[in-house]
Amino acid sequence: MRGPSGSARHRCFCRDSGLNLSRRAVQLGPMSTLLIRSARPDDAPALTRLGREVFVHTFVEDFSIPYPAEDLARYLDSSFDVSSTVERLADPGQAWWVAEREGRLVGFANAGPNTLPHEDARASHAELRRLYLAREVQGMGLGVRFMDTVLPWMEAHTDGPLWIGVWSGNHRAQRLYARYGFRVVGGYRYPVGSWFDDEYILRRD
Repeated sequence: MRGPSGSARHRCFCRDSGLNLSRRAVQLGPMSTLLIRSARPDDAPALTRLGREVFVHTFVEDFSIPYPAEDLARYLDSSFDVSSTVERLADPGQAWWVAEREGRLVGFANAGPNTLPHEDARASHAELRRLYLAREVQGMGLGVRFMDTVLPWMEAHTDGPLWIGVWSGNHRAQRLYARYGFRVVGGYRYPVGSWFDDEYILRRD
């Protein structure tokens, strides 16, 4: 998903705010406990590093999108910056959650007022802006756990539909969102420097 020009990209993909969303234990395998909790200001450096890593692993390495090197570097620097992440975490209109495994962040999700460019979308609607998972925890059901955590917040902070933006080639993420009632209702082109990605806009009424 995407944000307006100049904001961090809100691309969601997979491989608390006031609603009793305290720490949740998630068993991801023998001897491995993962916790989902609300993000804190001191998570900003780790969130920034994880965001850069997951973006490169997913879109450059896994999906092989041939971003020009200068465009990719400029995008990563502008989208995953510690100071801007601190500001976003402090924004009372947004909510952030992180997945923590053995003291290390391995995923995060972010929701807030809608920014997607659809004729029926309003800023008073809620948008799932990001859902990022480290490669090591993909395919373990963590995307579902995040959705079950984030959607109640979105439902409580909207006066209309819920929105998600997703890269058109990410079929796995699209299947996940379809399980929760999201359907493609439009699309747009999101710039990564001079490169443009084709994005789908999903809505749940």
